[in-house]
Amino acid sequence: MNKNISDLYLLAQKKKRNVIGLMSGTSLDGLDIAYCQISGAGQATKVQLLQFETIEYSADFKEKIRRVFAEETIDFQYLTLLNAWLGRYHGGLINSFLKKNKIEKSDVDLIASHGQTVFHAPKLLHKITQFPNATLQIGDGDHISVSTGIITISDFRQKHVAAGGEGAPLAVYGDYLIFSKKGENRIMLNIGGIANFTFLPKSGEASDVFVTDTGPGNTIIDAYIRKFYPEKAFDKNAEIALEGQINNSLLFELKNHEFFSQSMPKTTGPELFNIKYVEKAQKESGTIDLNIFDLMATITRFSAETIAETIKNAAGKKEKYKIYLSGGGMHNPLIIKHLNELLPNFSLENSNILGIDGDAKEAILFAILANETVAGGDINFGARESVPSVSFGKISFPK
Repeated sequence: MNKNISDLYLLAQKKKRNVIGLMSGTSLDGLDIAYCQISGAGQATKVQLLQFETIEYSADFKEKIRRVFAEETIDFQYLTLLNAWLGRYHGGLINSFLKKNKIEKSDVDLIASHGQTVFHAPKLLHKITQFPNATLQIGDGDHISVSTGIITISDFRQKHVAAGGEGAPLAVYGDYLIFSKKGENRIMLNIGGIANFTFLPKSGEASDVFVTDTGPGNTIIDAYIRKFYPEKAFDKNAEIALEGQINNSLLFELKNHEFFSQSMPKTTGPELFNIKYVEKAQKESGTIDLNIFDLMATITRFSAETIAETIKNAAGKKEKYKIYLSGGGMHNPLIIKHLNELLPNFSLENSNILGIDGDAKEAILFAILANETVAGGDINFGARESVPSVSFGKISFPK
């Protein structure tokens, strides 16, 4: 037997596995590194976060990614080079993280890398009949594995697409394994660049789980901050949006897109929701001269309203629900204020009260997916294409 396969077999037999989960989102804030200890698998999964850090990306790094990010026309050679470079770069950040926290590489069983999404193309966006759903994440797993000396599982989204899904959201799998609770309807709302939620029914049945994107979270807000305030990365504490007034004409046009009337589940990305999208809505509403404060107030409300409306459309009126928040948007007080107003019959809490740091949640969920790849069994999520019952990720060995 090949030694790599033998090592993997022994790893699968362990009672506990130490897994590093990596997440680099569309907001390009930085690389989330979650060092977890995971025991069991499937519904017996238990996870403990041992160490967490977000390593912020430099302006130069962000510029490198934005040259290809959500762009239909790119330099193909540059993308090819960037794929390898990013894998090595992430490998270097992991090595620094381990050294800083005095963690021996021999104490890490697996790395789970989400990679960096550079283009997301579900069929409802590309609308080319002969082609299926597609998505692309770069930061090759082989480069991470060789540069760290640790088995790496990466490229999780491709199996989801191959099985008929749209490649997102993948949080549903980890959400179900560690947050599902019989007797309580839970909505795990993640407000990242794009907002999405997982509905965990009180029945506890995997086949009843529901997941969808709602539309923009922080992506348009952050894009306008970068445009008007190059020294800032985001609207900290909603300081700029709070100075403005909501323009209802613009808000109406922002919401006047077929995405919001399409049936759930659905996915989207910055390929649709970007500055050009807003500028088109401004032309249609005659609000081209809107000042930045009113613009920020309006697009912040746009994110909140589309989140709230999608949740209300998915939720039964006779049922009670608890919403648990994660992602960068949970730190935006204006988004949270709007959500509390728009969802008066729902309770909103930070996912921290469930024992999982809301900022670390996505990285932890990919660590759980890697654990399932190695040691998990079959979980029947039913016949929904949005939640195919598959095992995820490509395995890269260090040698």
